[in-house]
Amino acid sequence: MVLPTPTLRTARLRLRPFEDSDQDDLFALHSNAGVLRFWDAPPWTERARAERFIAVCRRMAADGSGARPAVIRASDGAFLGWCGLSRWNPDHRSASLGFCFGEAAWGHGYATEAAGALLRWAFGTLDLNRVQAECDTRNAASARVLEKLGFVREGTLREDCVVNGEVSDSWVHGLLRREWAG
Repeated sequence: MVLPTPTLRTARLRLRPFEDSDQDDLFALHSNAGVLRFWDAPPWTERARAERFIAVCRRMAADGSGARPAVIRASDGAFLGWCGLSRWNPDHRSASLGFCFGEAAWGHGYATEAAGALLRWAFGTLDLNRVQAECDTRNAASARVLEKLGFVREGTLREDCVVNGEVSDSWVHGLLRREWAG
């Protein structure tokens, strides 16, 4: 089943499928060590990674495994980052939420707003029952975003990642359809 990447709008944002012209902004985002300090992969060093990332986004939509739109500020068209659903399982009506935003977007509520729009689409259009998200236990900002959206911290995955050479734990958060205030 094809799961087309949605184009969604909020008061301040537009979520849309990635375009080839997003490659430079995407590379700048994922090559920033500060942005990726709690990520489970090192910063990108090759520009070709952005092209491959966009190809994966398109393939996820084509094969029905997820949707990962770019997040654009409506007022000026600035690329802020991305927010996505992956591991979509229609049998279990579940998916995983992830997001990545540049430092200039931090502290403005953009991640919460973008993820909220994607969750409205997930619970409404896709009829999901559960969305899960994981974040490094040191990433308090991402945990706050998830909690603002209504996610419940369900547990800790002990030493599940190596981030920048350091073994780290991750928190697992879950949001059920009946808990979604959307």
